[in-house]
Amino acid sequence: MSILIDSSTRVLVQGITGREGEYHTRQMMEYGTTVAAGCTPGKGGRVVNGVPVFNTVEEAVRQENVDTSIIFVPPKAAVDALYEAADAGIELIICITEGIPALDMMQALRKIRTFRPATRVLGPNCPGVISPGRCSVSIMPARIFRPGGVGIISRSGTLTYQVAYNMLQAGIGQSTVVGVGGDPFIGLRFIDVLQAFNADDETTAVCIIGEIGGSDEEEAAEYIKESVRKPVIAYVAGQTAPPGKRMGHAGAIVAASTGTAESKIKAFEDAGVPVGKAPYLIAGMLRTLM
Repeated sequence: MSILIDSSTRVLVQGITGREGEYHTRQMMEYGTTVAAGCTPGKGGRVVNGVPVFNTVEEAVRQENVDTSIIFVPPKAAVDALYEAADAGIELIICITEGIPALDMMQALRKIRTFRPATRVLGPNCPGVISPGRCSVSIMPARIFRPGGVGIISRSGTLTYQVAYNMLQAGIGQSTVVGVGGDPFIGLRFIDVLQAFNADDETTAVCIIGEIGGSDEEEAAEYIKESVRKPVIAYVAGQTAPPGKRMGHAGAIVAASTGTAESKIKAFEDAGVPVGKAPYLIAGMLRTLM
């Protein structure tokens, strides 16, 4: 089985009438994903790519029995979209939107975890999740993924695509690919997804794509050391980044001696996790490890 999503997932697209929402709805449907409803306030009654549009998430949940939402809403309205989806009982909310103020997202995640603990949030500023051959609730280029046994967790969308393409060339497939996002405050973190992969019988190995900033990689390494018996391999981006300079994602910044590539690599190696020197080496290392 895959984690987070599968062939039975019923998806709601928040912001379906916008350019990005409409385009990625079509891409997800062409992959075989069941996009059951869309939501744009004031545009209820319209149909986009054959998908009925509702004014509210509550209407979509009630009439189309959706369980997963993907958000293509501008930053100024994205937090409200998160709250609306959580209040309507959506089980998994995937927030693609980037540029949400960090303080707003911190408060939103805290409120959702407190008042809607059954709701899981992926993102923001993430590419989503794909279970190859089954379902895509994402903006990922689905053609580069193939079904298999490797679970991928990543803070970087583009590095995920590179590693997946190299895996495709090496004949290695994925069980589920999860982009957790690169912002300082995110919903599901490395350790949350690792726990799910650890319990998934179909996932036989895990690939972690981390980067500088924060402590998620160190916490994941500690969990691996204590609880994971499946092969795990890692790559940490930003190994040449100077301290105090943001590199790419809002969360990819080294403060003092914390969040450095060196500290993350050491944590993984102490947990027995091989760390690739470059992303294009990961596929070969996985094949050897497996």
